[in-house]
Amino acid sequence: MDKRERLNALGSAYPVTLPITHTIEATKAHYPNLEEDIATGDQVGLAGRIMFLRNTGKLCFATLQSGSGERIQAMISLDRAGQEQLDSWKEFVDLGDHVFVEGEVITSKRGELSVLATKWLMAAKTLRPLPNLHNELGEEFRVRHRYIDLIVRDRAREVVKIRAAVMQSIRNTFAKQAFIEVETPMLQVMHGGASARPFKTHSNAFDTDLYLRIAPELFLKRAVVGGLERVFEINRNFRNEGADRTHSPEFAMLEAYEAYGDYHTMMDLTQALIQNAASDVLGTQVVQLEDGTVNDLSGTWPRVSMYESLSESCGEAVTPETSVAELKKLADTVGIEIDHPLHGKYVEELWEHFVKPGLTGPAFVIDFPVDTSPLTRDHRSKAGVVEKWDLYIMGYEQATGYSELVDPVVQRERFVAQMQLAATGDPEAMKLDEEFLKALEFGMPPSGGLGLGIDRLLMSLTGLGIRETILFPLVK
Repeated sequence: MDKRERLNALGSAYPVTLPITHTIEATKAHYPNLEEDIATGDQVGLAGRIMFLRNTGKLCFATLQSGSGERIQAMISLDRAGQEQLDSWKEFVDLGDHVFVEGEVITSKRGELSVLATKWLMAAKTLRPLPNLHNELGEEFRVRHRYIDLIVRDRAREVVKIRAAVMQSIRNTFAKQAFIEVETPMLQVMHGGASARPFKTHSNAFDTDLYLRIAPELFLKRAVVGGLERVFEINRNFRNEGADRTHSPEFAMLEAYEAYGDYHTMMDLTQALIQNAASDVLGTQVVQLEDGTVNDLSGTWPRVSMYESLSESCGEAVTPETSVAELKKLADTVGIEIDHPLHGKYVEELWEHFVKPGLTGPAFVIDFPVDTSPLTRDHRSKAGVVEKWDLYIMGYEQATGYSELVDPVVQRERFVAQMQLAATGDPEAMKLDEEFLKALEFGMPPSGGLGLGIDRLLMSLTGLGIRETILFPLVK
């Protein structure tokens, strides 16, 4: 703080502009292979954050880092900068400061590309010290102080770049298939599109309670009704539920809908989106993860029937006709506590117990119970199931997709059933959305839809936990 005051008295510790002529990246790219102890005669003016600092008598050294992590050495010498500049550098400059240096591009006697400065200026004075760069930052510190994480750790910046490149790859894949990117409301008078607890807020302007969206589905389907036959949205969703390694209360979701598609075309599209992202961003579909293991995303992913795989794994036949009493008995034998009136809840919980741990590579789990999938079309040939899939990668759900329910009469019946569940105390049950039903009554073509978690996609491509894939995650 004292240095800040003195710098402000002399000029400014935070100047509005600086005479920058070059970036660190451009300077390094222009001089890739200079030999040791070379003076180029070329002058540059560049700025960066000081990551290393060593002051000697007549010569001071600093390592300047750009926002991308590129570094270059700055040298402040008595003979080039003069006594006043050298003294003020020693007096005012600390690790973490942003500084501007102007001078000749040279290589040191050790061959390090450097700027031999004739002038320096403070660009932004740091008031807090950087952490000890020799000690690894813990995850909890990193997610709470992401700005520091980005300063000191190359991998943190790399993950941000990977995420940006993945988003671009997704958009490119959609563009090639003639999808239109749209935006739908985050504030909604009625939440819907998923089974989840919403966050609630209040609009003073409209004097009404509103909900942060749990999914964009019902609005994207309105777009399809309106004739936008291939739409997608990369959106923020909010669910007032638990947080762990694979769940965050605020998360990024991709949803897409295709008129005249079905759950088969959505599986093909989802596989293409993920494989293209891996190839475009990492150069391979066999991905090396953070812990050294490999996630093989190549090939055609298997499609596994929920009921058939459960029956095979538990050793007895489980079908859509199996009673809740029988399913409860099976759950009790393996110590699973399920307190729910729906057949489908038992089937899904039992499937997660018996089958999910055995999934290794990517797999589409298909044909879900009707009563847990209120927005999904009944299966075209199998009674008691719907045309829905969940994609599992690395043991957790990565995406989901449907042949969409477009019959407004059946959809109303499903919503009424959900309201009855809500009346019995189910906090995740959907509400009857009259505006959405009105849209369906104008006719929605047969369609396929998918939802893919962006944060979890980053987990699949890096092996990191969800808090590491989100730039600024919510923390308690």
